[in-house]
Amino acid sequence: MKVRNLLFLFTCILFATVGNAQTKQSFLKYVDPYIGTGGHGHTFMGASVPYGAVQVGPNNINKGWDWCSGYYYADSVCVGFAQTHLSGTGIGDLGDVLIMPFTGAPRTDRGTQTVLGYSSKYKHKNETVSPEYYSLKLDNGVKVELTATERVAFHKYTFPANEQENIIIDLSEGNQDRSTDTYLKLVDDHTILGYRFSSGWAKNQQLWFAIKSSVSLKDLKLFNANEARPGTELKDKKVKGLISFAKPQGTVSFKVGISPVSSENALANINAEIPAWDFAAVVNQAKAKWEKELSKVAVETSDLAHKRTFYTALYHTMIDPALFNDHDGSYRGTDKKVYPNPGFNNYSEFSLWDIYRSTAPLSTIIHQDRVKDFINSLLVAYQQQGKLPIWPLMGNETDCMVGYSAVPVIVDAYLKGYKGFDVNLAYEALIKSSTRDDYGMKYIKEKGYIPADKEYESVSKAMEYAIDDWCIAQMAKKLGKTADYQEYTKRAGYYKNYFDESIKFVRPKMSDGSWKTPYDPLKSIHGKGDFTEGNGWQYTWLVPQDVEGLIALMGGDKGFIDKFDEFFKVTGDMGAEASSDISGLIGMYAHGNEPSHPMTYMYAFAGVQWKTAEKVRQVMREFYTDKIDGLAGNEDCGAMSSWYIMSSMGFYPCNPASGIYVMGSPLFDKVKIDVGGGKFFTTTVINNSSKNIYIQSMELNGVKYDKSFIKHNDVMKGGNLKITMGDKPNYNFGKLAVNRPKSQIE
Repeated sequence: MKVRNLLFLFTCILFATVGNAQTKQSFLKYVDPYIGTGGHGHTFMGASVPYGAVQVGPNNINKGWDWCSGYYYADSVCVGFAQTHLSGTGIGDLGDVLIMPFTGAPRTDRGTQTVLGYSSKYKHKNETVSPEYYSLKLDNGVKVELTATERVAFHKYTFPANEQENIIIDLSEGNQDRSTDTYLKLVDDHTILGYRFSSGWAKNQQLWFAIKSSVSLKDLKLFNANEARPGTELKDKKVKGLISFAKPQGTVSFKVGISPVSSENALANINAEIPAWDFAAVVNQAKAKWEKELSKVAVETSDLAHKRTFYTALYHTMIDPALFNDHDGSYRGTDKKVYPNPGFNNYSEFSLWDIYRSTAPLSTIIHQDRVKDFINSLLVAYQQQGKLPIWPLMGNETDCMVGYSAVPVIVDAYLKGYKGFDVNLAYEALIKSSTRDDYGMKYIKEKGYIPADKEYESVSKAMEYAIDDWCIAQMAKKLGKTADYQEYTKRAGYYKNYFDESIKFVRPKMSDGSWKTPYDPLKSIHGKGDFTEGNGWQYTWLVPQDVEGLIALMGGDKGFIDKFDEFFKVTGDMGAEASSDISGLIGMYAHGNEPSHPMTYMYAFAGVQWKTAEKVRQVMREFYTDKIDGLAGNEDCGAMSSWYIMSSMGFYPCNPASGIYVMGSPLFDKVKIDVGGGKFFTTTVINNSSKNIYIQSMELNGVKYDKSFIKHNDVMKGGNLKITMGDKPNYNFGKLAVNRPKSQIE
């Protein structure tokens, strides 16, 4: 009897276990890292963990813009596997500590696309790709497998039989940068320490590393460029280390730790994060980390292509910003001083001009545990360099792009009630960063506009400053700083100083107050012109902080809608010098560049939310796919993908810091968002289809909801939003002024 009871109990447990295994979703299987590695997406290919310091993956020979991440799908020559990579940027850098296994005669020269050195041809059919694991069998016969923890890359090389086995560590190689000081030292038969200093986009990048080998490295020989040097230690500009094994090893594994502080810290990172040699265990740990983060949003749809696009997009938003500290918490600041554990995780690689629009707001919904670390990382950079970062990269300020775009990120977090950072320090940083004299700000203070004959890209800079100043005004208001609130509210309206009522466009203005002539709003001259990666058509609508004000300038709802409709239809020659970032065009709307991203949602402010629905669905349909070239432009560290994530869920933060999400056209039948604390916000979409793109009605927690927006606080409370769709517009949805989104915070 006892035996029968035990068998019955065992059977119940077995079936329960099997049942749980079947019902537990895997989200990682929908991620395809190939998406965005073709076209102009510039996305990272390789292995990593969410927001890790290490992104280990393959590098091609760099041939320009489309190789910004180091890897481009159309290529077929691999020069090695580097430990750091950018994802989706329009400028290349990193690609540090390149390691390449190869067979045949020992070589130290990389070679070319046609005459190979230590590099090798490869075929995509021999690649296996997933966020936590990358594998490639090179044409030279070596199988390379990669995985990672936060600060350590794990390499596994399996050599073919009866071939000379070699591994090169090439510190001269980077991705569009140049090495300035490099160092290698064989500490013992299984340990190498070193560093690579370089100059590129990051002008003074300093990276230390350590390598632990599963086999003896006693055959290591050192070179500067291709010139052999004696000894076991070498410091020069282009140091390389070559291991040509005297006896076959078969399989060789490397653990490569990186550090912004020292080689010793890099070694400590290895000991802390991968103490053993169990490659499969590290793969499984990385897989679990990705599954945990991806599971924060569960979407239901019968369209697997949409599901792949969504979860790949979600993955792309979690590559950057990247950790920039050691396992013990220490990091090197922008002042190049070492800071011991500050009590938070320090991050770098904030593409702020891009991510403030929707990537950072998305983090306030699904990555609440990281928000304070992101904000503190921006604030310590302010303390070290005297201004909030513009585009921080590996302890460097690149000053890339316009505006002081850390401001919306900080203010949005503050207004949403995030704690864990010094509010007074944050406010001080906002004020000081917005009252400098460089990049045209001197003229903002003196004239209320930036003269085109004094500053390049004057209109774009001022339009971005107005958005940032609006955010500062809201924080001042919340803190009771009335004078600052009034001053920054005035500055937020300076965009009107560029609006020419006679033509209904923003346009550059000269020092004497006259309009710059001649002027064609179609023309776009980036760098030496009046706009940043855009033209007058595009920047006229860059007023997410005051859409009502822009509507008034256009003559009211009808004038705004008519002009906006034209925006999505007009075509023409933008000039030979038009920025390559102006891509993903619908008329002059350029979805391949972030300033356009909030614009489709601006129709709702004029009471025609159904037009927003049309345009949002068109953008999702035409510019996001599960193909290799499935992005309309540079990914920009998650910016392009976060638009899709928010929009496909049904809402988007047109204003980056108002806490208001404008309704669009939900793509999925059901979306369940984990908002923390055991709460979930669920949208259920009735009659959803590719034709039924218009919202007919909504219910929030069982109560009729007529507004064409939803507040962040309502999302974070958890609950249920029921959305009924149809194939024809409900012209009354969101039409009344009381039901429209508002720019001003109540």
